[in-house]
Amino acid sequence: MTDHPHDLEARRVPVSGTSDAAEPAEAGAPAAAAPADDGASREALQAERDRFYDLLLRKTAEFDNYRRRTDRERREWTEGAYADILADLLPVLDDLDRALKVEASGDQADAYRKGVELIHRRLLDLLRRRGVQPVEAVGQPFDPHRHQAVVYEPVEGKPDGEIIEEFARGYLMGERLLRPAMVKVAKA
Repeated sequence: MTDHPHDLEARRVPVSGTSDAAEPAEAGAPAAAAPADDGASREALQAERDRFYDLLLRKTAEFDNYRRRTDRERREWTEGAYADILADLLPVLDDLDRALKVEASGDQADAYRKGVELIHRRLLDLLRRRGVQPVEAVGQPFDPHRHQAVVYEPVEGKPDGEIIEEFARGYLMGERLLRPAMVKVAKA
């Protein structure tokens, strides 16, 4: 049997009520019986120790796996919650994009536009700080994982599958797609 470094030679357990103190042998009793019992008891204790040590190692490994799994699940849940909230903000951003495209005249229209631009800029900064990036669309080849084709239109001078117009911007949070870009795609 292999001894572990945790084995303490000095620890001795008395066998069946005997003490460590040397006792005189009884008359007629074999002298070798006591050491044989002590050796068997020692082997049984070592086997039990090894079993408990193995159990400890297994439980420690199980706990480490549990901790890693719960950390991963918590991180995924948090990212999912962020993604849901940020996806809810995207229609507001779309409205601001449309408002910025409106042509206006006069002093009030200029002040209105500056206010909308400020809100738009602050919202984009908020999204950028949260790791949200816009999906590149116009001039890019159509990617069904990042773009949603709303219209296919034959266009001369454009290769088949090139995006020629963006109706609604798509957004990514890290590698997660929050929303695909709604696009018009050139058709050969």
